[in-house]
Amino acid sequence: MAGGKECKKSMGYFVNEHSILRKIWGKADTVLFIFAGAAAEFALNKAVDWLYFTGKLPADPLERLFSTVTYARKIVFSTYNDANISIDQITAIHKQVEAARGTQIPDWAYRDVLFMLIDYSIRSYELLERQLTNAEKIEIFNVFYKVGTRMGLKDLPANYQAWITMHNEHLQQNMEYSGLTRDLFKQYRKHLGNQRYWLLRKVQALVVPPRVKHLLRLESGKILLPVLFIYKLTDIINLKHVLRSALLPEEYKARIQALDKPEL
Repeated sequence: MAGGKECKKSMGYFVNEHSILRKIWGKADTVLFIFAGAAAEFALNKAVDWLYFTGKLPADPLERLFSTVTYARKIVFSTYNDANISIDQITAIHKQVEAARGTQIPDWAYRDVLFMLIDYSIRSYELLERQLTNAEKIEIFNVFYKVGTRMGLKDLPANYQAWITMHNEHLQQNMEYSGLTRDLFKQYRKHLGNQRYWLLRKVQALVVPPRVKHLLRLESGKILLPVLFIYKLTDIINLKHVLRSALLPEEYKARIQALDKPEL
């Protein structure tokens, strides 16, 4: 076992062992808030029809979104070799879907997903923990830039400041409320139930950018702020488990708990 660990270390990790990104993606709470934000933005993306093409998203939207964040988390905690294998698998899956449909997923749609991971990594951690420094935000961008480069994505922003500009442009150009948006939120409600769906909308109202909040007509999530305030102050009460259980159904309990145990 020890030899295996030494081998992993000698190969080097895709993300530095002391990186802020490991703190973000190594805690179930922040991952779930990333999940909630992505669930909102996926539904608004003008390329959401691609997610409907295979039928997997409307059939089980929670599983589809959970698998997306799980893949991202796996990359964060993998060696360079293992991370590249995972990224190549993601690319291959998308190529298969493109071949089946006979056309290509737009480059901007790929970038949008990458931008989501950057944005909600920052937003979720700042909401639940503390403000990030500019250097930490640059570090987050740099990691996902490596992912995008490995995937062969075109026209990626060259640095964090350029990403801010391009991300804002994407939010304005690539988001719309459509019939598929409406249908996907119906599926969220069906799979979550009314109470968890209500909570999801409140979390989304806190974590998403203003443009997404406006398009989805999300009401204020301020009702959760006292809960988050207590969350930040103390671990005496088992608040995190209450939040986790409240947001996703019981069958996800073990998988959510596993998010707190990265394999280093």
